Amino acid sequence: MAKRPPLPKSELEIARIVWDLGEATVREVLEALPEDRELDFWTVQTYLRRLKDKGYLKTRREGRNNVYSPKVAPDRVVGQVVGDFLDQVFDGEALPLFQHLIHDRGLSDEEVDQLQKTLDKLRRHKR
Repeated sequence: MAKRPPLPKSELEIARIVWDLGEATVREVLEALPEDRELDFWTVQTYLRRLKDKGYLKTRREGRNNVYSPKVAPDRVVGQVVGDFLDQVFDGEALPLFQHLIHDRGLSDEEVDQLQKTLDKLRRHKR
């Protein structure tokens, strides 16, 4: 599969709403935006068209409306975004990212326990 163009934050926000809803019209996306997010109908429509043109969404016609739905699974998009970020900021290395997040954001005891379980599971599967 060819790599899709990266998504700016604004388009990713709109794509996430469509993923959460499963499918949506422009009006439904507009209504699902946070109240403090002041976008008009035409801007949301432009973002949805761009997402379709970039291959992230697909449409079907329902009456006079386009209904947008995911063409790509969200986890694939997240993987691409994280991969691009790793390449740009950490030369493709994951460990410095994890170290930065842990030192910068900190972890609760419960999160440390969850992380340890994940690491233990990873180690068991590599043996």
